[in-house]
Amino acid sequence: MSAPQEPQNADIHTTAGKIADLSRRIEEATHAGSERAVEKQHAKGKLTARERIALLMDEGSFVELDEFARHRSTNFGIDRNRPYGDGVVTGYGTVDGRPVCVYSQDFTIFGGSLGEVYGEKIVKVMDFALKTGCPVVGINDGGGARIQEGVVALGLFAEIFRRNVHASGVVPQISLIVGPCAGGAVYSPAITDFTVMVDQTSHMFITGPDVIKTVTGEDVGFEDLGGARTHNTTSGVAHHMAGDEKDAIEYVKSLLSYLPSNNLSEAPAFPEEADLETTDEDRALDTLIPDSANQPYDMHTAIEHVLDEGEFLETQALFAPNILTGFGRVEGHPVGVVANQPMQYAGCLDINASEKAARFVRTCDAFNVPVLTFVDVPGFLPGVDQEYGGIIRRGAKLIYAYAEATVPLITVITRKAFGGAYDVMGSKHLGADLNLAWPTAQVAVMGAQGAVNILHRRTIAAAEDPDATRAELIADYEDTLLNPYVAAERGYVDAVIMPSDTRAHIVRGLRQLRTKRESLPPKKHGNIPL
Repeated sequence: MSAPQEPQNADIHTTAGKIADLSRRIEEATHAGSERAVEKQHAKGKLTARERIALLMDEGSFVELDEFARHRSTNFGIDRNRPYGDGVVTGYGTVDGRPVCVYSQDFTIFGGSLGEVYGEKIVKVMDFALKTGCPVVGINDGGGARIQEGVVALGLFAEIFRRNVHASGVVPQISLIVGPCAGGAVYSPAITDFTVMVDQTSHMFITGPDVIKTVTGEDVGFEDLGGARTHNTTSGVAHHMAGDEKDAIEYVKSLLSYLPSNNLSEAPAFPEEADLETTDEDRALDTLIPDSANQPYDMHTAIEHVLDEGEFLETQALFAPNILTGFGRVEGHPVGVVANQPMQYAGCLDINASEKAARFVRTCDAFNVPVLTFVDVPGFLPGVDQEYGGIIRRGAKLIYAYAEATVPLITVITRKAFGGAYDVMGSKHLGADLNLAWPTAQVAVMGAQGAVNILHRRTIAAAEDPDATRAELIADYEDTLLNPYVAAERGYVDAVIMPSDTRAHIVRGLRQLRTKRESLPPKKHGNIPL
């Protein structure tokens, strides 16, 4: 769009004329993208930058910043097109009554590409969020760096990255990907706490299909390379795959409802004293664990019985499904949940599950959200791919996350807790405050079959009936070690409880831990095994 025209029949030297001039400029800024560009955006099933903000923010609460900012570049004739806003809408407002800063990239102006002024606007609103202690939501729909502006665009990308890092763990940062996000632009969402993508509409990649085809000869489409499904199931870059933009924005609002405005405040709570009487619904947990240790069950059932109204907002539901992470409430107070899922890989920890859980625990710890851990883990997933992929280093991230956490930590062992995986999953030894076990819990170095084969190999080999001898030795091992009581005798488990009493124990535990205070040794920062 060209430079603003003087208002017709208005004397800008009078007050009335100046008011009319401002109104015209506001109208021009609000409709900076051409009608044709807006129509194309809608034809793709996409909303405009301002429509997205209107859906996110409480009605009438949004205050725009730098509405009249325009680029200063003169390269390649770009000075003939200087629209207001420069392709990004920034400002602040409220979401469910709580302050939030936002920037929304406008694909209808220069394809949403980032230039100097565009980047300065984002940096400014991020600085404002950090000063005021409120979350930042970035709505991404842009074509990367604005080529006409050269290196200055790259410099502003890095300025944004630095703000992302400085804000990390101070204010919640959520990225909403509702269109293309390519090249250097992808690294800002990568640093933020949560990334939400829209199926079939959003794409993230460092190098696009054409470059990959030229360099490597590989043929890959946009969707397979960097679509929402790819980043939700394979790469783990995204935390939620939405069906459409409205679904994506609702998920962002739900996330914000569980998070505090900043690291010095508490998460929003709606206190409601729980009824601690055991109900028939609670008693259903007493039959959740199958008699056979090899039979799976759905850990969602245990989680939902403990949380208020059974509401569980899962994160990264499609990635590393052998571990569950997400948010819920107990007595109206937000909690984070980490749980092994026996329905997938028997609940084993692998590279992806370890990193998924570690990242989530650290996010909860940064923002003062207690962590509940449900354990049914037979160990780390064996395999050459896992070892070559760095399971030692990457599995250690989960140890690091639990050991450095100072928020209330409550762990419930429902069934298996074997070997090093027992230690890693929020054990007493890593600093958990309350460790509970169901009577079905099996806390040991390894399962009965493997242990007996190692301990009694010669005895079994020399027996007249090896199978009968093995069965007898397995039964003896199970009776002696495959239970929660050895750990309870040593204080590694604080209580062995009826499954039906789990919610009551967690409620009482969280009440007591609300005043928990714990500090770590002074340091510049730790050296997590990245």
